[in-house]
Amino acid sequence: MKLAGKSWRICLGFSFLYAGFHKGVPCRPLDAGENSAFQHTKLRIHRELPEKRAGAEKTAEVEQPAHVRLSEGEAEHAAMDVDKDAGATARGKYPNVDLPIILPKYYADVNTRKGPDYWDYENITLMWNVPNNYEIVRKIGRGKYSEVFEGTNTVTKEQCVIKILKPLKKKKIKREIKILQNLSGGPNIIKLLDIVKDPQSRTPSLIFEYVNNSDFKALYPTLLIPDIKYYMYQLLKAVNYSHSMGIMHRDVKPHNVMIDHEKRQLRLIDWGLAEFYHPEQEYNVRVASRYYKGPELLVDMKLYDYSLDIWSIGCMLAGIVFKREPFFYGHDNYDQLVKIAKVLGTDDLHVYFEKYGLKMAPVYEKILGTYPRKAWSKFVNQDNQHLCVPEVIDLIDRMLVYDHTMRITPREAMAHPFFKEVAEQ
Repeated sequence: MKLAGKSWRICLGFSFLYAGFHKGVPCRPLDAGENSAFQHTKLRIHRELPEKRAGAEKTAEVEQPAHVRLSEGEAEHAAMDVDKDAGATARGKYPNVDLPIILPKYYADVNTRKGPDYWDYENITLMWNVPNNYEIVRKIGRGKYSEVFEGTNTVTKEQCVIKILKPLKKKKIKREIKILQNLSGGPNIIKLLDIVKDPQSRTPSLIFEYVNNSDFKALYPTLLIPDIKYYMYQLLKAVNYSHSMGIMHRDVKPHNVMIDHEKRQLRLIDWGLAEFYHPEQEYNVRVASRYYKGPELLVDMKLYDYSLDIWSIGCMLAGIVFKREPFFYGHDNYDQLVKIAKVLGTDDLHVYFEKYGLKMAPVYEKILGTYPRKAWSKFVNQDNQHLCVPEVIDLIDRMLVYDHTMRITPREAMAHPFFKEVAEQ
């Protein structure tokens, strides 16, 4: 790896020197239908469920009803641990209790059909290249688990993005790479070009295609309805493709949606929290960033699915249309649910709790209160009324639903009347 014509090791905290590299300066990371009756398949479990992970022999114990167990001071960006409960099923220590499981309407059995060779990232062997052909140009972002740089391929002279990973569990790295490889060539998915490891420091880096991204804080306020239709459709294409390949992104947010406005190019990046979806499997709720967390995460509903991503997209769309980014601005995870309840109301929230046998955390008895559902028209004002067309309000209404099984899917959203002109193109 080179910097300014000199050779440097890819090494965090060792010999790798760069202005501001260890100063902790906050930067935005660069990793690069019409019918509202959205049915889900219901089934009841009457037998012990097999583990989804190859070689796994244990079944996780699940307390019922579920409790909110998120810490008060949890960071905005959830811990990026590989799911500690990955592979766990809904049976837990209650093998004689019938548990209702609601499967997603689409793509529920993708990984079952594809088999372990497709999704078993823990047992893959990675072939790392050396970083000799890459030169660092400048730092463009940072995250909790990586530092990101604009770079150049010294052989092809093409720009690229170099994501230098901080010390991580091998499982995390394998998961991200396996998912990126499985999604290779998909619409609007960031392209993984190479994986390299410094021979001395053993620090791994991922090499991605370069996108001349526009800062969303500057771009979003300038977008008009045709732009919103175009970019949201492109984002839905990426997420729908990911779901069709059996993968949940679990961290959709403006920071992870790169837009080159001049080229009208969009890429969905940062697949570090993404995971393969298996029916009846429980997942870690410490994923996604606070403002874009679905209610299921905030109430410790571990049996979630692809629909988590559509909530995040709905938050983005509402933020753009109403010129209120982030749309749900919680100060911590408890307050985040309160902010959601002040918009969607508490009646439907209690229905959600009752449907899934969830128990409200004691803290909510003090801070939640009782709120009526707020009409979307209450968010319309002089500054955003030109964006608040009936079709987009209807789409937002179908995305931002407490019950994850009742949300519109990306596939259905692409067929929504709001995207009629874009879809026809």
